[in-house]
Amino acid sequence: MQIDEAEQAIKEILPEKRFVHSVGVSETAGKLANRYGGDVYKARLAGMLHDIVKYFSDDELKAMILHKPGTWSDCLKYSDKLWHAPAGAVYVQDKFGIDDPDILNAIIYHTTGRKEMTLLEKIIFLADYIEPNRSFPGVDTVREAAERDLNEAVRLELQKTIAYLVAKQQSVYPKTFEAYNDLVMKNDKKTNEVTE
Repeated sequence: MQIDEAEQAIKEILPEKRFVHSVGVSETAGKLANRYGGDVYKARLAGMLHDIVKYFSDDELKAMILHKPGTWSDCLKYSDKLWHAPAGAVYVQDKFGIDDPDILNAIIYHTTGRKEMTLLEKIIFLADYIEPNRSFPGVDTVREAAERDLNEAVRLELQKTIAYLVAKQQSVYPKTFEAYNDLVMKNDKKTNEVTE
């Protein structure tokens, strides 16, 4: 699937504001992939398609997830705001024949992250948060970190997301904690190796 085909597909499905956001994520993901040695095409495509089913009903999203269950199916026990991510991967696989596990996983984990995230998963996770149309407290700090260090920026985004959910007394999906802990422990290990 070409990027312009994906753009046309989401334009027909998403409201204007979410369409603009998705184009912003695609462009930001392409820049991050270029900066950090990722696949620019995969980053642009996953970024364009990541929210394709965002406005489908909860029943539709749940049916898609149950149609092709995976390790992420436990998201159904948590906020319905997470469901569009794995459902989106099922949708693009069924509708457009996209079978690339890198692209599918980047879509699945773009809201939650997970332990041992791939480069593409980190890029889409981060691009969704920092694309230019986003405006909320703390986003500029993460944007600045993204200029220096991809892992630092992803860790900071996870930290801010967890803190936000805790402050709102909302549940935190376990894979989000696992993603945060994974990056912190890897950073601690790297720091210890440098100081020894």
